Amino acid sequence: MTTPSPAADELLVPVPDEDGAPFWEYAARGELRVQACASCGRLRFPPRPCCPHCQSFDSEWRPMSGRGRIWSYVRPHPPLLPAYAAQAPYNVILVELADAPHIRLAGNLVTSADAPLDSVDPARLRIGARVQVVFTRTGGVTVPRWVPEKS
Repeated sequence: MTTPSPAADELLVPVPDEDGAPFWEYAARGELRVQACASCGRLRFPPRPCCPHCQSFDSEWRPMSGRGRIWSYVRPHPPLLPAYAAQAPYNVILVELADAPHIRLAGNLVTSADAPLDSVDPARLRIGARVQVVFTRTGGVTVPRWVPEKS
């Protein structure tokens, strides 16, 4: 059973830094992009100023398909933060991107972009399940969430 979502300003939202700001700007446009080294071409996440492979400071942002698989998940009991208590237990998933399997993004599996965090039946959570990114605006920031991929 789902419960009403807390007000957006009650939930934690990311605080973009200089290196990660483009990630959030693209998310606000409904695009999932990952930082890449403009010299050696390797993708990296989280964003950072210097390539850990070739030490170049040149970077670009590459579009991703938004598809992935659940690599891991957890259902906090009880929630660690009071603002999330009304939606507990909810899921937190780690998604391995289809375009870049070495990159994993954290988020929530939901039934739709604006659904509550507890909107997916826990029986549907499984390692390897295919997911697709969706975006929702919360607390002034657009964040990626994940929905089960339609077959």
